[in-house]
Amino acid sequence: MALLEFFRPSKKTSASLAKERLQIIVAERRQAGSDEPSYLPLLRQDLLNVIRKYVDISPEQVSVVLEQRDDDISVLELNVTLPDAYK
Repeated sequence: MALLEFFRPSKKTSASLAKERLQIIVAERRQAGSDEPSYLPLLRQDLLNVIRKYVDISPEQVSVVLEQRDDDISVLELNVTLPDAYK
């Protein structure tokens, strides 16, 4: 069975795709070294699309902030205001 799985790769989960995207973002951030990352609006839209699969929210209810604390530490803060029905 393992031989067949080698030729037929399994479908990637959303968690593994998100991990790969974040790794790309971190690598780009280290290379660019700019204050305002160019990928942040796209990342915000991707996160909003994923959240909308489960909860009906508007773009104003999602806040994404990237904070640079040290030379090697970045903090990605995601705040989502859920409707009362989901609390």
